[in-house]
Amino acid sequence: MPPDPEDAGIRIQKYLSQAGVASRRVAEEMILQGRVRVNGRVVRTLGSRVRPGRDRVEADGAPVEEARPRWILFHKPPGVLTTRTDPQGRTTVYDLLPKGARELRYVGRLDQDTEGLLLLTNEGDVLHGLTHPSGEVEREYEVWVKRVPDAGALGRLEEGVELEDGPARAHRVRVLRKTREGAVLSLVLLEGRKREVRRLLEAVQCPVLRLLRVRFGPVRLGVLEAGAWRELNTDEIRALRDAARAEEPS
Repeated sequence: MPPDPEDAGIRIQKYLSQAGVASRRVAEEMILQGRVRVNGRVVRTLGSRVRPGRDRVEADGAPVEEARPRWILFHKPPGVLTTRTDPQGRTTVYDLLPKGARELRYVGRLDQDTEGLLLLTNEGDVLHGLTHPSGEVEREYEVWVKRVPDAGALGRLEEGVELEDGPARAHRVRVLRKTREGAVLSLVLLEGRKREVRRLLEAVQCPVLRLLRVRFGPVRLGVLEAGAWRELNTDEIRALRDAARAEEPS
């Protein structure tokens, strides 16, 4: 007769990640540094398992409570900071989200003037898989620019341009429509470097007027209004875990 999975428990680093303590990689470092206790005893073995609801787990002396995996999709308005607190008292995304969301971590920062899709979660290992450059998870933007880029400019964006922090390129880019000021582009990146979209377009003399993230991996912004949020559904969460190559919670 196979053992009861509940008795076997789950790996302690996975438990810490699901509880929102840290990503799985950081949780492993905490274990090796002797910062984690199970039932009062320091645990330094990464393969150790805990039984949720039965074992008492502490990290840096604080109790760790089992957390239900949670994902929120937020439509960040322009002018709002993607940070937990701001010394200058400016509005942050957490000021616009419910109190229960303050324990969630954002998946890929958006600049102050950039708007659109922002994911937040307490699944640290999935977050890491989605944001690490090696994962090559697509981020799609709609970009309003000051002029209509010609074929040469679009080609340069896809071939790559040299920025101050190294070469960068768009995975895909196309003109969606022309506007009175210039054009609206669809631009897809495989990484999330600071102000990368704006810097790419400045390099081909197409200054950005407005920048909206409409997709992160398999999840789309849809018709959600600016400043509004919703919980992700089961299919969306599963698709994000697949994109991050993360395991299902056990």
